[in-house]
Amino acid sequence: MKSGFFKILSVFFLAFMFSGCGYNAMQKNEEGVSKAWGDLESQLQRRADLVPNLVATVKGAADFEQETLTGVIEARSKASSVQLTPEMLSDPAAMAKFQNAQGELSSMLSRLMVVVERYPELKANQNFRDLQNQLEGTENRISVARQRYNASVETFNYSIRMFPNSLTNGVILHLKPKEYFKGDASAQEVPQVEF
Repeated sequence: MKSGFFKILSVFFLAFMFSGCGYNAMQKNEEGVSKAWGDLESQLQRRADLVPNLVATVKGAADFEQETLTGVIEARSKASSVQLTPEMLSDPAAMAKFQNAQGELSSMLSRLMVVVERYPELKANQNFRDLQNQLEGTENRISVARQRYNASVETFNYSIRMFPNSLTNGVILHLKPKEYFKGDASAQEVPQVEF
């Protein structure tokens, strides 16, 4: 009778241990990171899709600086060519390369908007204003998507480090922490304003 009781108790104890090992939670959190990354990529693609229309509209201003337009086109091309799959989100070098390319595009688009200020006829163009509004909205969506991605990364990274999940991860899953989407290094510089 005693050995039967210990067998039943052992089965309940093992069932409890496996239900609390975190395996499913870590899988769910990793899927959350992948989803958040997909949402962020979608917004970055939306921005990349707006750039050709923006450049075509700006080209209509006959004396517009060609150098600025070329910079925007090259930055878009580079940003579109650097791909980062969910499997690569644990690779700091790949994430840094991706973020640099996206940062260059953001920088060139900001520069384009500053240069446009010198062209009142372009600012009065309805197509340009519509594209500018869409771009501003997209930049806001990208910001929100980055925040959501980073929140998912925080949840995932914590879930693979906490006990007893860390044991399950170390023995069974071998999941690596994901990289955060960090701000562009140039964002820390104070902009120079000249009048």
